[in-house]
Amino acid sequence: MVGASWGRPRRGALIKRGFSDLMLDAVVYFFMIFIFIVMTYPFLYVISTSISDTAAVTRGEVTIIPRGFNTSAYKVILSHALLGSSYMNTIIYAVTGTLSVLIITSMTAYPLSLKKLMTASLIARLFVFTMFFSGGMIPTFLIVRAVKIMNTRLAVVLPAVISAWNVLVMRAFFRSIPDSLHESAYLDGANDFVVYARIVMPLSKAVLATIGLFAFVGYWNDFFAALLYLSDIRKYPLQMILRLILLSSELTRTADSESARELMNMSTQTVKSAIIVVAIFPIMCVYPFVQKYFVKGIMIGSVKG
Repeated sequence: MVGASWGRPRRGALIKRGFSDLMLDAVVYFFMIFIFIVMTYPFLYVISTSISDTAAVTRGEVTIIPRGFNTSAYKVILSHALLGSSYMNTIIYAVTGTLSVLIITSMTAYPLSLKKLMTASLIARLFVFTMFFSGGMIPTFLIVRAVKIMNTRLAVVLPAVISAWNVLVMRAFFRSIPDSLHESAYLDGANDFVVYARIVMPLSKAVLATIGLFAFVGYWNDFFAALLYLSDIRKYPLQMILRLILLSSELTRTADSESARELMNMSTQTVKSAIIVVAIFPIMCVYPFVQKYFVKGIMIGSVKG
C-alpha cells in the first residue's frame, strides 16, 4: 500500500509548472483580453456617441467616454408615431417565427435521426445540396406572390422558417441521444410521436435554445423581407421604421416641429448610434437567459453526428 502510493501527488499538493506552461497561460490571457477589448470597444463607443454632445461627436472627440450629455437623438426616435407599433410587430414576427422554426425544424430533424428510416441519409444529403444551390431571392418572391400572402405578416415569417443548416445541427444532436431511451419507451408501448414529445424534446434544451436564439436574432434584425413583401407601413417591423428615421427626409416629415429643430442641430452619427442602441437593447435582455445553453448546443450539435 505504501509502495503503491509512491510517485502520486498528495491531495491538495501544489504541482510545479514549468516556464513554458506559464508562457502559454500568459499568451492565452493576453489573447482573451485583446479579443474582449476588440469586441467591447465598438459597443461602448456607440453608447457613448449616442449620448454625447453633437459638437464633440462632429469634431471626433468622443471615445468610450461620453463628452457632455445629450439625449436628443433618443427623444426624436422614441417620439416617432410608429415606433410602438413597429416594436409590437417585431415582437410578433420574432416570437412567432422562432416558435415556428423550433417546431418545424425539430419535427423534420427527428425522423432523419432515426436509424430505422432507410432514406434518412439520402434526405440529409438533399438538405446539404440546398445549402450550396438554392433558388434565390426572385423564385422566393414569386412563390410568396403565388400563394397570395403578399403584404401579410406570413410573408415575413414563412420564408425563413426552415433552414437546412438548422435541420442538420438538430439531427446531429438528436442522434447523440442514447438509443436505449428510445428502446425502453418503445417497450412501454410509446410511439414515435410520444418519444419525440416526452423524451427527445425535454433532453434537447441546449440545441433548442441555440437555434432559437439564432432564429430570434434573425427575425429581430430582418428588414429585407419587409422591404420586399410589405407595403402597409402599419405592418413594418422595428428595423424598417428605424431605417426610415435614419433617412433625413422621412425624419423631418414625420417628426414634430420641435424634433425637426433638434434634428438640424444633431449629428448623423449620433442618430445612427442611438438607432443601434434602440435596436439591440431587447436582444441584450434576452441573451443572458439562453447563454448557458448556447455553447453546449453548438458544440454537441456540430461535433457529434
